[in-house]
Amino acid sequence: MTEPLAKILVADDEPDLRALLQRYLSDQGYSVRTVDGAGPLDVLLQRERFDVLVLDVMMPGEDGLSICRRLRAQGETIPILMLTARGDPVDRIIGLEMGADDYLSKPFNPRELLARIQAMVRRQRVLGAHTGPRQASGRIVFGTFTLWLDERRLERNGGSDGDEGKGAQDVPLTTGEFALLQALAQQPHRPLGRDRLIALAYGPDHTATDRSIDVQVMRLRKLIEADPAQPRHIRTVWGVGYVFVPDGAVPAAGRQP
Repeated sequence: MTEPLAKILVADDEPDLRALLQRYLSDQGYSVRTVDGAGPLDVLLQRERFDVLVLDVMMPGEDGLSICRRLRAQGETIPILMLTARGDPVDRIIGLEMGADDYLSKPFNPRELLARIQAMVRRQRVLGAHTGPRQASGRIVFGTFTLWLDERRLERNGGSDGDEGKGAQDVPLTTGEFALLQALAQQPHRPLGRDRLIALAYGPDHTATDRSIDVQVMRLRKLIEADPAQPRHIRTVWGVGYVFVPDGAVPAAGRQP
């Protein structure tokens, strides 16, 4: 039996759409499971490991946004593609803030959904590839954190800056968050525009927007900054984008965080 390209979990309360996606994605070589709500979704996530979760926003009971937020709070890092019947940009922003990696409005062409899934799977599997100079040890140390490039994980160290002593803890990151943090960390002290960050983190064919980069940065700051309102590692460069400062030196007077 041919190995599936990836395992996809679809959560949507519309039976016809579930059947369509089950058939279409299976025909494209994917292993697909479908559920109609939060309960069976939680059961499957506990039993199996999936590569992508396709999650409808407007489901009865616990809606998709609430599910997404809860999964991220629990440390679940599976890439999440949100589906919505509403095309309001505000909905997209809220979804990204809750931890979604991508967003697609209904109705959609199944080929577009397939392209989004392919990009998410590809990005997840090549995050270990480097777009800049690589540290010989395969890690980047900044502040009280260590970013392990090959293992694709972020570790909070228990001691002082750079100390990997007792009390080290993993910090859960989504695929998108890791990709963006890696892109920033591999270009230290170099201001990067949002378009450049999209290309470095997600690839030139990704559909990310400037606003989605801002949302991802906001989420990263909440994870790595002592005071997200006064960031020391991921700083805004007005009119350009962002710059990564590994040592977290306090900005000079007059410079914006």
